Amino acid sequence: MKFVGDVLNKFKMEDCARVNTLFECEVKMSKNDQEEKINSTIFKSLVGSLRYLTCTRPNIIFGVRLVSRFMETPTMTHFKILKRILQYIKVTNDFSLFYDYSNCFELVNYNDSDWTEDMDDKNSNTGFVFYMEDIIHMKFKEAIHGYFVNM
Repeated sequence: MKFVGDVLNKFKMEDCARVNTLFECEVKMSKNDQEEKINSTIFKSLVGSLRYLTCTRPNIIFGVRLVSRFMETPTMTHFKILKRILQYIKVTNDFSLFYDYSNCFELVNYNDSDWTEDMDDKNSNTGFVFYMEDIIHMKFKEAIHGYFVNM
C-alpha cells in the first residue's frame, strides 16, 4: 500500500479524482490514434510501476496488459487510460492480496474479457487468475480470427 502512494506521488496523482471502474465504457485504443504523442519514457515508467502492482492486485492485470501494448508510440489517449487506472487504484487501495501462511484452501478466481474491442486487429482478449494459498495460476488469451491463442 505504501508503493501505491509512492506511484501516485511520482506521477502527481495523489489528489486525483476517484473512480469506481478501471475503464470508461466507450473508450477505444488504437496504435493509429491521432491524438498528441507523449514521452514514451514516462509512459513506460508508469506501465512498469503498474505491472509491479499486478503481483498483489489481480483486479488491474487485464487493464495494464491492454495498455502496455502501446508503449512504443503512446498518445494522450493511452496516457489518460493509465491515469484512470491510477484513479481506480486509489479507490481500491485496500483490495491487495497479501502473501502469508494460511490453512485456507479456498479457490479464488478473477477474470476479465474484451470481445473484439481491439481496433487494430479486431481480436478478442481474455485473462484470468486463480489462486489458492501460495499457488497462483494466470492465463491470458488473445483470439486471432476467432481462435484463442495462449499468451
